[in-house]
Order: sequence, then structure tokens, then C-alpha cells
Amino acid sequence: MKQELIIATITQFQTWIAYIMKAVIQRVDFAKVSVSGETVGEINKGFLVLLGVEKGDGEKDADHLIDKIVNLRIFEDDAGKMNLSLMDISGELLIVSQFTLLADCRKGRRPSFVNAGEPALAEKLYEYFVANAWRKVRKVATGKFQAMMKIELLNNGPVTIILDSG
Repeated sequence: MKQELIIATITQFQTWIAYIMKAVIQRVDFAKVSVSGETVGEINKGFLVLLGVEKGDGEKDADHLIDKIVNLRIFEDDAGKMNLSLMDISGELLIVSQFTLLADCRKGRRPSFVNAGEPALAEKLYEYFVANAWRKVRKVATGKFQAMMKIELLNNGPVTIILDSG
């Protein structure tokens, strides 16, 4: 009985762990993304968000993560304390899809991407995430899904935060 309970708990934990949308947030003075030498998205003061969609992620994960990001208080107030959110400063967002955030490097020397969401699902959730961001932030720019992109940025601080939807 005890052993069955432990196995059930571990299985539930592994299932919970397996479905976590991931984001790297960088506080920037400016950022831009280009594809084949052409700028496709550009922002001034705000956040560069690198977004990874994992198998099993859904709209609830995207909703949770975007709400956390736009309300994350990592901009300085007049006293120099990290007290202000993106919403407070009317900041901008540059959202770039990045499946490599889901790399599993625990075994060997070559990353495994088996937990990355299938491209069709990942693109749908990426677009949902972007649309949700537009409802909250005055300016949202994006990269191009599944494209080879180059990103230029001036990280302010530097401040870099890793978030997930868990």
C-alpha cells in the first residue's frame, strides 16, 4: 500500500514537471530581432522574452506566464529599488520563440529536445501568448516562429530572470 502510494505520487510529480512553459526574461533598454538581415521586431525599454513551449502546455500555462511577466517588479523606482513592473513603466515586450530552452542535457553531450512541443502546437501557443500580451502591454514585437534569428539587445542591469508556468 505504501509503495503504491509513493509510486503514484512520483508519477503525479513527473507528470506535473513534464508540462511547464518556460521563459527567459531580460530587462532591456532596447532589443531587436532580425531574420536574414531584416529587422522583424524591435522594442525600446522593456522585456525581451525568450519563450519555450513544452509538450502538454496549454492556454492556462500561457495565461499564467504572461500575467507573471507583465507584473514582475524588476524595474527600479525613484529610490533605486526593484519595485516597478512592465505595466507600471508602460514598457514594451519583444517575444521570441526558442525551443532550445527545453533542452535536456542530463545525459551525454548532445542536448535532447524530446520535451519540446510539436511545432504546430508550439506555434499556436506562441501566437496565443503574443495575443494575450497585446491585451496587457502597449507595444509587443515578435520574432518569426521557426526562423533562424539574430537578436541584438542592451541588457539593463544586467537583469535576467528565468520563469516557468509551474
